[in-house]
Amino acid sequence: MLVKEFKLYENREDVTLTAYVLAEKGELHGQGMRPAVLICPGGGYFNCSDREAEPVALAFAAMGYHAFVLRYSTYMEGAEGFIDLFSDIPVKAHLTHPTPVREIGMAMLLIRSHAEDWMVDMERVAVCGFSAGAHNTAMYGVYWDKPLLTEYLGVKKEELRPAALILGYTLSDYILLRDTKKNELDDAFFRNSVKAFTGETDPSEEKIIEISPARLVSEQTPPTFLWATSEDAMVPVQHSLRMAHALADHHVPFELHVFEKGDHGMSVATQASSVAKSQMNADAAKWVGLADEWLKKRFALALPEKTAFEESMQN
Repeated sequence: MLVKEFKLYENREDVTLTAYVLAEKGELHGQGMRPAVLICPGGGYFNCSDREAEPVALAFAAMGYHAFVLRYSTYMEGAEGFIDLFSDIPVKAHLTHPTPVREIGMAMLLIRSHAEDWMVDMERVAVCGFSAGAHNTAMYGVYWDKPLLTEYLGVKKEELRPAALILGYTLSDYILLRDTKKNELDDAFFRNSVKAFTGETDPSEEKIIEISPARLVSEQTPPTFLWATSEDAMVPVQHSLRMAHALADHHVPFELHVFEKGDHGMSVATQASSVAKSQMNADAAKWVGLADEWLKKRFALALPEKTAFEESMQN
């Protein structure tokens, strides 16, 4: 496997694309161009969670996909630690919307520029995200063909097209977020998260709709796999349900799995992504295999029925 990190900006260390490219030169090289998954970790637009980065990439690599982790612009700019949720954080305009979603487009173009060397099938690239990263992914799913990305990046929409979306415990509707009753800590978290993402303490209704992908789904939104847990108290399952409802309204193929148990931020829900037993859940961990089966409907390798050796033995 080739593991290599790329900076998306020459003068910034925090926005990176890490490639996990299956680089087998032996018999597996004969499988040809492979599909890929571009992963956006969560973190409330404050940071990018390590738990939702490499462990997820390795899970998809084990399925036979090239994997890429995008650490997009977040408020902490790659610094460790966390903000004081009960303070009035200053605005960092260069990090706010639409910067994060545009960086998914930049990552897609970077992958495309190496597609031949890495044997990436650009017609079969899924974008996968978790929590805020899933929101960013869903935003890409509704904006990939719009001037917000195409004009800014100076490319045709076909160069940015995602083949599928995978949304883990996504935030999809900021009106729902605003109107959901929260405890004091969650209220402080999301108040600052909204400011970190939009640059505004109290965004207008128009702005809120602009950043609510469940309200922007169209027939051009890619097929989508969603999963969440009914116990998630931070980003309620209704966000996944609303996204699924919007996809159904626009006849976009989707699959939705809601697991009964599990807190927010489960990642792959095994010890591979956990720093405590509370982050492990055998049922929620099933999403990985379910996503694999769902992707195979679109991304299955064009393999022959038998190996060349088996054919030679029969002849």
